[in-house]
Amino acid sequence: MRSLPAGRRLAASLAAVCAAGLLASCSSDAPPEGPPDPSGSAPAEDGGGAAEEAEFFEEDEYQRQLALAGETPEGPEGRPWEQMLRPEMVDTGEYALDEEQVHLCFSNAGVFNPWRQVGLTTMEAEVAEHEEIAEFTVLDAEGKDDKQISDIQNLSRQDCDLLIVSPNTTATLTPAVEEACRELPVIVFDRGVNTDCPVTFVHPVGGYAYGAAAADFLVENVEPGGKILALRISPGVDVLENRWSAAELAFEDSELEVADVEFTEGDPAVAKSIVTDAIQRHGSIDGVWMDSGATAVAAVEAFEDAGLPVPPISGEDQQDFLQAWADRDLTAIAPGYPTFQWRTPVIAALKVLRGEEVPGEWVLPQPVITEETRDDYLAADMPPLHYGLCGCEDLPGYPQDWGGR
Repeated sequence: MRSLPAGRRLAASLAAVCAAGLLASCSSDAPPEGPPDPSGSAPAEDGGGAAEEAEFFEEDEYQRQLALAGETPEGPEGRPWEQMLRPEMVDTGEYALDEEQVHLCFSNAGVFNPWRQVGLTTMEAEVAEHEEIAEFTVLDAEGKDDKQISDIQNLSRQDCDLLIVSPNTTATLTPAVEEACRELPVIVFDRGVNTDCPVTFVHPVGGYAYGAAAADFLVENVEPGGKILALRISPGVDVLENRWSAAELAFEDSELEVADVEFTEGDPAVAKSIVTDAIQRHGSIDGVWMDSGATAVAAVEAFEDAGLPVPPISGEDQQDFLQAWADRDLTAIAPGYPTFQWRTPVIAALKVLRGEEVPGEWVLPQPVITEETRDDYLAADMPPLHYGLCGCEDLPGYPQDWGGR
């Protein structure tokens, strides 16, 4: 069972002491957390230092996620978006409505990448399945914290019966969510906030389990002494920070060397350039770890352009990566952050507005795609940027509404 390295345990302990006001000499000049900007440059990796690492690492939660990843969920077989792990049910009777039709509202961080585009299409199709949803209002924050704060305030003042929120960043959106909770029931999903006021928080097992699955795979498949290139999107989002924290632990416990940690901004061109530069500087890269697989094919192509074999690599359930994995016989793994989770908040919302119990934390299963299961998620009739874990095959409009044929 892994534990936090001594240096970061000290940082975490100091952070807790400072937060409690028990140490007069605490510094308050740590760099502020910045929102991810899909269209701009990301801060350097070491910008937050130990303080940022401490903020986003919780030993107990890390251990809990590793355990949950191996457990069998409760719920209907073949419908993972309705399943749950270790549910602790909460009473929602205070939110029950007499009306036969309801108005759901959704504050979305944005649709600035294919994962979120697939997710929103899946959510809208789930909404279409329920005649009792008379109106579904969606506001897109375009990846901007300030816009999402305004969006949440606007929706809270409308006639929404329940508000669903997918936060752009964690800490910055917390006050806006807390304010909304005073006006109407709120469900948070995908990314978290630092408050327990929402009726439920819907999410897969979590970033620690994702990051550990990818890192453990590389530890098992890269020779001792091998150099690992870690590709991240951007800092400041809890689930992404958790993925990297878990990977760091796995690599620190191994005989592998993390040669570089770089932010790609989720841009394939940037990712390809980073990989090319790393190959030139280090002579070889023996494994690639990614906190999101959207740019995995660009990384694969960088090795091919350099005339080198593609080393063991982690990706995601995006069709282009699954196809490249199959065609090139890669040594690969694809931890899932399933887009089927976009169905669950709608299902949870209707339960809440009927006064039915829901888990206070609705933890969904988080599949890991291996070579044995890869072809189950590879669909020849779907576009390259489609995600195989959408759980959308039974929804109206599939596959055309998702770009398939």
